[in-house]
Amino acid sequence: MQAPSPEDITTIWSNASTSNSDIQIIVVIPTFKRPDHVITTLNSVLAQKTDRPFAIVVMDNHAEGGEGAAVSADLLKQNTIPATVILAHRRGNCAAYNAGFHIGMEHFPSAKWIQIIDDDEIARPDWLEKMADIAEKTNADCTGAPQHPIFPDGTSRHWINHAVFHPPYEESGEVPILYSSGNVMIKTDLLRAHGYPWLDERFNFLGGGDSDFYSRTKADGATFAWQSDGGVDETTPARRTELSWLNSRSLRNGSISAAIQQKASRSMADGLKRIVKTCLLLAASPYRSLILFVKTRSLTMALNPMNVALGRLLMEFGFANEQYRAAEKN
Repeated sequence: MQAPSPEDITTIWSNASTSNSDIQIIVVIPTFKRPDHVITTLNSVLAQKTDRPFAIVVMDNHAEGGEGAAVSADLLKQNTIPATVILAHRRGNCAAYNAGFHIGMEHFPSAKWIQIIDDDEIARPDWLEKMADIAEKTNADCTGAPQHPIFPDGTSRHWINHAVFHPPYEESGEVPILYSSGNVMIKTDLLRAHGYPWLDERFNFLGGGDSDFYSRTKADGATFAWQSDGGVDETTPARRTELSWLNSRSLRNGSISAAIQQKASRSMADGLKRIVKTCLLLAASPYRSLILFVKTRSLTMALNPMNVALGRLLMEFGFANEQYRAAEKN
């Protein structure tokens, strides 16, 4: 398996050893400029009620500061759970995931799964057990679960119906594909079969490296599952209910869809089909938005189909909505 450059990763602290050969799950936590919340996330992971041996890998993508790595190492030193804390020097979420996957499988080679949780998420006590249980029952290569947005002003009930927050599936079991990496369990066998780098770093600031990975692995036979009871609570800033952020996220989702299809195109005919699809979606979007407005009585929610279609069109002209470029505004 190809490996990252030694200059790309700095190990801050680790208690991994050859005695950790019974580890089943590696929980990976990417963090960027959230030292206060990554501690909350870590504590929720440390509090898991499961008999399955697990380890933790924290990858701080703010190498210039490293506050998340420092506080994570301080907390993990006080616990007996096997863990490693690194600085991932290559900026971008795909680069951070790639670094975490690599270090996790290098330090804990016996692990069957990698479970991702982001640094703005809080796991419930039975989260890890439920994720592993459905992964075993379905034998899926990738198992996803909801990310329940929790807004500071308590308006979650209203915004949960917006397309950017609503989970793609309602029932547990096998599903066609997944879309997000924020709360997903991946077989290490799948990662080893595909090799580093797993997530295409061209999606670092646009997002969608996870969707691209799922699309590529599905084409090679990967299978997927959903655990409706394996959700995590996502601490969601109030700005994510603002029209500017929601419109930007919808545009970004359209850009991602087009970018993945552009990458998969193998002929002029493929490109023509993609452009026709974009034009049809754009033409249909006002009607879809009108139907959504009648249903929700929310102009903000109703704009989503139009913004997604516009994002696809802009991507065809090379204009990508890289919402992750300014992470502090995300």
